[in-house]
Amino acid sequence: MSIQELKYCSDCGAEVVRRVPEGDHLPRYVCRRCSKVHYQNPKVVAGCIASWDGQVLLCRRAIAPREGLWTLPAGFMENKETTAEAAARETREEAGAEVTNLHLYALFNLPHISQVYVMYRGLLVGGQARAGPESLEVALFREHRIPWDQLAFPVIGESLKLFFGDRGCGEFPVHAEDVVREPDGSIRFMRRS
Repeated sequence: MSIQELKYCSDCGAEVVRRVPEGDHLPRYVCRRCSKVHYQNPKVVAGCIASWDGQVLLCRRAIAPREGLWTLPAGFMENKETTAEAAARETREEAGAEVTNLHLYALFNLPHISQVYVMYRGLLVGGQARAGPESLEVALFREHRIPWDQLAFPVIGESLKLFFGDRGCGEFPVHAEDVVREPDGSIRFMRRS
């Protein structure tokens, strides 16, 4: 994903140009009229591994991208919320589920698409969930039943592998990984923890 092209200033409506502003070192969109600098920064995605009775909650996506594939409840943060609040909100919106006891679990840097994933682990309240508007269905899965070949995004598969590995050890450290897109299009995870 490249930087989204910007044509007009959001403040005054004049055309913008891409240049390095004074005192900066990177090219930015700068308004020709009012000189406002328009910064474009990575998007933060927050999600949750919600577990109950040895199972994890997955949602089958009803929207693009990757419609019909399975994922953990996750989505873009909104302004004025913490990452934990975003993870809990996405779990409510996508799976009609409440989670408690949220703990930071993994951070994934995806520079090739300008995203950062922040994953939490938490307890699914009462094992109750129902599909929200962005999900075709939701289900609880034991590790051996996870539809590994039908997961929507590589970060979801990596989060689940880490979780089940840590659960087997009984310890849940915080993981940090960089996601690298290779020239052949494949994805590689580089552990930072």
